[in-house]
Amino acid sequence: MKVSAAIAQILRREGVEFLIGYPVNPIIEAAAVADIRTIMVRQERTGLHMADAVSRVTSGEKIGVFTMQSGPGTENAFGGVAQAYGESVPIVVLPGGYPRTINNLPPNFSAYLNFQHVAKWVEQVNLATVVPDALRRAFTQVRNGRPRPAVIEIPSDVYGEEIPEPVDYVPAPRYRFGPDARDVDTVAASLIAAKRPVIYAGQGVHYAKAWAELAALAELLEAPVTTSLEGKSAFPETHPLSLGSGGRAMPKAVHHFLQEADVIFGIGCSFTRTNFGIQFPTGKTFIHATLDPADINKDIPATHVLVGDAQLTLEMLIAAVRDRLKKPRGLASGVAAEIDRVNGEWMATWMPKLTADRAPLSPYRVIWDLMHTLDVANTIITHDAGSPRDQLSPFWPATTPLSYIGWGKTTQLGYGLGLAMGAKLAHPEKTCVNVWGDAAIGFTGMDFETAVRERIPILSILLNNFCMAIELPIMQAATEKYRSTDISGDYAAMARAFGGYGERVTEPKEIMPAIKRGLARTREGVPALLEFITEKEIQVSSFR
Repeated sequence: MKVSAAIAQILRREGVEFLIGYPVNPIIEAAAVADIRTIMVRQERTGLHMADAVSRVTSGEKIGVFTMQSGPGTENAFGGVAQAYGESVPIVVLPGGYPRTINNLPPNFSAYLNFQHVAKWVEQVNLATVVPDALRRAFTQVRNGRPRPAVIEIPSDVYGEEIPEPVDYVPAPRYRFGPDARDVDTVAASLIAAKRPVIYAGQGVHYAKAWAELAALAELLEAPVTTSLEGKSAFPETHPLSLGSGGRAMPKAVHHFLQEADVIFGIGCSFTRTNFGIQFPTGKTFIHATLDPADINKDIPATHVLVGDAQLTLEMLIAAVRDRLKKPRGLASGVAAEIDRVNGEWMATWMPKLTADRAPLSPYRVIWDLMHTLDVANTIITHDAGSPRDQLSPFWPATTPLSYIGWGKTTQLGYGLGLAMGAKLAHPEKTCVNVWGDAAIGFTGMDFETAVRERIPILSILLNNFCMAIELPIMQAATEKYRSTDISGDYAAMARAFGGYGERVTEPKEIMPAIKRGLARTREGVPALLEFITEKEIQVSSFR
């Protein structure tokens, strides 16, 4: 059996349903023969973003896989792999390599040499017989411990070599580990003693599928919950104890309760300092529960630490807290009332923008109407960098797990399109939406054609203000002379030219009807791009 065919067979055994790639790589043809759906993108980064979403919206049960050619294909893929690394996403990347005689000689670009710092595991396979071993190691790495990319580079002259049949390969297992019981007891005592504890949940809760346990602990402690952008939807934002999610923009209750907290308990999070995440206040007691010991004390000093899978950690902590509490303390109603008051005051200040009846449209009005038109519980939504992220995340009420793909550490423009497409591949029964701006579409907009060609019926919401509005305050002098933030384009026409549904909306009264028309087309199997002409909004719900 040729190496390329053996790889395809191994991918099938690992449960891979989609191989996303960009030609030329023999694995693509071999996968098609093995009845794996092959999806070709217009650029490597978008394909990696699609693989990223496949892994995310299935809690890592399905692993997204991407393959590309040697040289420029591998070079172009670097940003997408770096994004997955920064956001802790488990994908397997299979780049082609140059022939073994020149593979590691400059100027030939080697994935093995260059991807070391943006992947959890990198190998270069130079013997055909070790291909199964290399793939076993890759899938073991992405399924266990902190989820991050694994890269297996295979030189072009290895693909055609023969290995014995049948292929000796058993799918990689997934193992979990939990924290020390003594540490759990200490943390339980600290949480019970806290006067104003706050729970901060990251995407480790998603990977562990610990949604029920998170809710149980919050209700037991009668403590409010906020999430990172990556963890958004881990706790229903309609729950009385929900503060909402926090990033660069956030509901007021997130800021208020963190400032007033005495103990902040982070579960399934890294507590990474980033310009696009919560800026945690000083002078608090931090309890850090994480899967990765490398996170401990990296950015924020922790008083207590629990190392292990989020679900196992929460199960142990619930038992320890329940043993001590015996009965409810009657705090929940007061906490819920305070959340309602703070967020109610905050929402009152934002309603004029959320319901603005003017043209150009307020982007907040588009988001408001979107969330009141879609079936939120059966929608997977994501955003792009900059304004779309900061305008959407505070107001979108994520109510079901894995219904929101949040991100914010590496912040590549154009990320959201691939995420929505990958989510639709993994969950074809869901409405999958990306919200982006006219800057982001310039990076990955050509791949809307991929959605059309590959029959991936997403709903794409474009907020077009003909400007990089978020950049205006820091580029004011340049814009006065050179208009350096101005952008132009008719993107609805572009969508139609690609064979999709495209509609440009300029009037507030047409927002909801247009969304309904776009949804109808997606149900017919046609990707839809709705282009909303918006004002140059620069205000976000930030408390920095």
